[in-house]
Formats: sequence, C-alpha cells, structure tokens
Amino acid sequence: MNQEVVSFIESLNQPWQVEVSKQLRHMVHECIPGVEERIQYKKPHFLKNGHYAAVISPSKDAIAFMIMNATGLDVPKQFEGPAERKWLKIREGDTPDYSLLSQLLVQASSSL
Repeated sequence: MNQEVVSFIESLNQPWQVEVSKQLRHMVHECIPGVEERIQYKKPHFLKNGHYAAVISPSKDAIAFMIMNATGLDVPKQFEGPAERKWLKIREGDTPDYSLLSQLLVQASSSL
C-alpha cells in the first residue's frame, strides 16, 4: 500500500468520497493481486505489470472510476468513455455495483 495514495484519499473534501474511494481501492487490490499504486496526474493510478489498469478520479461532485484496457468489455450504458477506457461516475447517494465493477476490472486486466 502506497502512503501517498492513502493520504490522497483521506484528504478528499467529502466524507462520502473518502468512503467510496477506499472501497474502490480495496476492490482493485482484491481483483488484481500485486497491483502497483501511485499518484500520477494528481490522482490514484493502479498498474498491473507496468500497464494502467484503473484510475480513481475525484471531482467536485463525483468519483469517476476508470477501467483501462476496456476494449471488448460489455459495459452497462451508464459507463462513459472511448472503447479502450470506460468510467463510471459515482455521486453522493449512489450505490455502485462493486460486484459488476470487480468483474469488469478482472476481465480488463486479465491480459495486462
């Protein structure tokens, strides 16, 4: 675990953003054993074998969870982005389907 990532998440302005980011981070570590994490471009990035696998991207009113290497994934329509990377914007009060996110992340990162 990277202390810089921990500090970044704990310093988010909204308590719900801290909680969602912690859950997403834990999920990434569960889905990708040995994942490397770092702050890059002012947000947490997660790498598998040196390749980007996921990004947690906070904004004022949302947390966007981006799955990289997403070409060919069957993602629900609430996801945004080009074929190679898809993200889901999570807002206060949302209940994201962490099981679905896990499945998509495992599929996307399996070839990294």
